[in-house]
Amino acid sequence: MVRVKVFATLRNIVEKNELQIQANTVRELLEKLYSKYPEMKKELEKGVIILVNGKNIEHLEKLDTKLKDEDVVSIFPPVGGG
Repeated sequence: MVRVKVFATLRNIVEKNELQIQANTVRELLEKLYSKYPEMKKELEKGVIILVNGKNIEHLEKLDTKLKDEDVVSIFPPVGGG
């Protein structure tokens, strides 16, 4: 199982800070999350930062980044400020 940490508005959607999900890639993980939490997809379409074990997937294999048991995936929605 992969540990998934969610932040900001995503915590309100999933009603917790952390989830455990079985997935082989980041893409599969997101598909499972979207299936269970449709509101999350709408939120993340605005932009998202995804880290696997502290590394941005943009510097790995993006959505095709492979996952293994005990990996930690952190998902940050877009944050506005001013």
